[in-house]
Amino acid sequence: MIGRDPRFASESALPTFDYPDPHIVELGVQPGDIDEYGHVNNSVYLRWFDRAAWSHSAMLGVPVAECVRLRRGMASHRTEIDYVLAATLGDRVQAATWIVQSDQRLRVERRFQVVRSSDGTTLARARTEYVCINLDSGRAARMPEIFSRAYVATAELPDS
Repeated sequence: MIGRDPRFASESALPTFDYPDPHIVELGVQPGDIDEYGHVNNSVYLRWFDRAAWSHSAMLGVPVAECVRLRRGMASHRTEIDYVLAATLGDRVQAATWIVQSDQRLRVERRFQVVRSSDGTTLARARTEYVCINLDSGRAARMPEIFSRAYVATAELPDS
């Protein structure tokens, strides 16, 4: 949707994403995702974001096996989630992700958006800041070259 802010587009059956060219993971709400309130528990959204991030990393050439081999990984440092509407049993969702910032040394920021497939409604948005760590010590460590080449911004943040 070039030239328009997609957050203000009218709802339609096609999902409207906040940024162009999302990496998308399709998911179905399972009985174990539902909490006592009858909707998807907030912790499930974190799992969905994690699955989208792992899938995107693998697509960018950094699968988990390579992280383990190199003894380096991107660990979540901070996550902020805005829950917009609840997902319920039987819903199909699309968990989208983009890399919006990377210093190509230590830090990466991803954005996420969960959209209900049936009507294109945004259910949640999140941002996560990651830090490269040494998997043996758990301490921050400079990104290996494969990380710095892969983890570049895939979407631009709008001017604040």
